[in-house]
Amino acid sequence: MMTISDIDLLCRDELREAVEANLSRRPTDIALDKRVPHASLVATQVKYLQRAADKLPAMYAARCIIPPRAFEQSSSEVCAAHKPISGHSVVDLTCGLGVDAAALSRRFERVVAVERDEVLAAVARENFSRLGIGNVEVVCASAEEWVGSCSERFDWIYVDPDRRDADGRKMVCMEHCSPDVLSLRERLALLAPRMAVKCSPLFDCDEAFRLFSPCRVEVVSLGGECKEVDIYTGEEPDMLHAVALGQGECSFPSDATHAEPCGEPFRADAGWRYLITPDVSLLKARRAIDSLGAEASMWSAGGYAFCRELPQRTLLGRVDEIAEIEEYRPKALRRRYAGVGVEVLKRDCRLSVDAIRRAAALRPGADVRIAFTDIGGKTWAIRLK
Repeated sequence: MMTISDIDLLCRDELREAVEANLSRRPTDIALDKRVPHASLVATQVKYLQRAADKLPAMYAARCIIPPRAFEQSSSEVCAAHKPISGHSVVDLTCGLGVDAAALSRRFERVVAVERDEVLAAVARENFSRLGIGNVEVVCASAEEWVGSCSERFDWIYVDPDRRDADGRKMVCMEHCSPDVLSLRERLALLAPRMAVKCSPLFDCDEAFRLFSPCRVEVVSLGGECKEVDIYTGEEPDMLHAVALGQGECSFPSDATHAEPCGEPFRADAGWRYLITPDVSLLKARRAIDSLGAEASMWSAGGYAFCRELPQRTLLGRVDEIAEIEEYRPKALRRRYAGVGVEVLKRDCRLSVDAIRRAAALRPGADVRIAFTDIGGKTWAIRLK
């Protein structure tokens, strides 16, 4: 655990220079190097700065102080920058490392960042200074204490509740997280008319509407991975939003339902020409098929959609042209693709990629791309063009 003394040391020129001079080395080598002052502390900072280069590029560039646990629990800068809220003033009730507050500082004239841990509060203050951010006020207090004593009004309240208990176990139910937004909700409504709540990517969208309606619920993905479910209160009517950062987004009414698949059994020779791989934000939002409309008439339960015509609308996901569909037979695949590099794709398939490769003796490569999925109790192999 990092201490206030560690923060003081890391702010000294000697250690800042040591971190910079060793930034390209392996942390384990730094920790054993007696020439490095406070080698263990410097090694830890180098380790997490190296990890931050992709997730937190601005903090990496500014050589911010990054405590290990705070890094693991922080938002990525890309996700933080996406939050579609702005105005004169906002309160971040769960400052942590300060990634979200830093992003909010570019959209609001004034940001109050509340952090209950004195070490993290000190880290956030130092990091905002290194980032050149001057409109964030860091308050060291628990969210409950601050909310109970505040008499100001703000445009927005932002909160990313701690989803781990005292033993480090992950929590999903909102009332088990800290702070408990549900128990504070009446008081929070007196401080701001609107609230943004960041939830776990496991959080159920329908539960979000049940708890916070009217609201907008956003499922956010990055690089094919669902990152968070965000709730924005004070908006009508209820809307569900799927966002694939860097690709696009789409919206649905909260009461939209899945289109029913056609009644025909799946056949390989039914004229399927395109395979759609919906983005995970759509799958999480449980509206993947809705976004395809009538253009898709067959799909696996949670993975692929099959179309006879090229979809006319912009889709969150990938569209591939189908070369051939056949029932999965390992021996036939082994004979056909002997010596050929095969990229194995799968969704909603009972078999793992390794199991498919072993059974069919498929060599890794990119000469051929084959997608595998289960429909109608059978596993199908779809060769893509």
